[in-house]
Amino acid sequence: MPPLPRPPAPDPDQKPWQWPEPVWRGLVDRVRAGRRLAPERWPGGAPFAVAISFDSDHETNDLRDGGASISRQSWGQFGPRKGAPRILDILRRTDTPASFYVPAVSALLHPDEQRQVAGEGHEIGIHGWIHELNSVLPYEAERDLMLRSADVLEKIAGTRPRGIRTPSWDFSPNTLTIIREMGLTYDSSLMADDDCYELVQDGVPTGVVELPVEWIRDDAVYFGMNRFAGLRPYTPPEGVLDIFRRELEAARDEGGLFQLTLHPHIIGARSRIWILEEIIALGRGLGAWFGTHGQVVDHVLAACPAV
Repeated sequence: MPPLPRPPAPDPDQKPWQWPEPVWRGLVDRVRAGRRLAPERWPGGAPFAVAISFDSDHETNDLRDGGASISRQSWGQFGPRKGAPRILDILRRTDTPASFYVPAVSALLHPDEQRQVAGEGHEIGIHGWIHELNSVLPYEAERDLMLRSADVLEKIAGTRPRGIRTPSWDFSPNTLTIIREMGLTYDSSLMADDDCYELVQDGVPTGVVELPVEWIRDDAVYFGMNRFAGLRPYTPPEGVLDIFRRELEAARDEGGLFQLTLHPHIIGARSRIWILEEIIALGRGLGAWFGTHGQVVDHVLAACPAV
């Protein structure tokens, strides 16, 4: 599938308020939220669903920027050495399925981790090649990296990925075209709803499901830091749990989906890993159905057939 025609390019001599309607409407319509995929019932009659995910970035957070910092790479290595084992232990003890989105380079550096994740019944999805930013890539390069990433994950984990989460949730004008070309079932990078929805491209429904993310349901925004800019985490773990808990309880009240994004090198710290176990316990106590992102997508597609 070749790249779709681009909307009329903005005139560089014009300010946004001077753009004619075809320009701003074309930009907005490239990828939009279509029909909402919110089932009336969840498996087993559960009142709502919980989908927990982990972005196994590991060393690629530094490598994508040139790989100059041994310190940052060691922080990334904490993910497979300590974070992932702690996470898998909790998932195993609580019988909780999860989805792991893995850059191909992370999988090549730590293949045994991916085999263990897949072997314990969890989903592995595409998360770029080296955690690159899609929006700075030409179509051919983005397509090549996504295809190569799928090949690597299939070879290592034994199953070809059905879904993608773009690195840093960065979505180029060509990303959805490539997703469709690859025959992927779903994406989990965009934020137009709390519940799943169908992606629409240039006004045309695509059949691709979006399982939306949100920065407030991501551990990185609360615990990240930049030592050179003097930026430090400002939300204590108890505060982060409170935000996640309120999101989870609201999903229960609405009968919808609670989706969570965590990172092994971040949530895996001794002072934070308890948040994961607490969220699982809270969800279980409220009667949630827990599924991988792929399982959630399968359920909403079956429960919300196209008209």
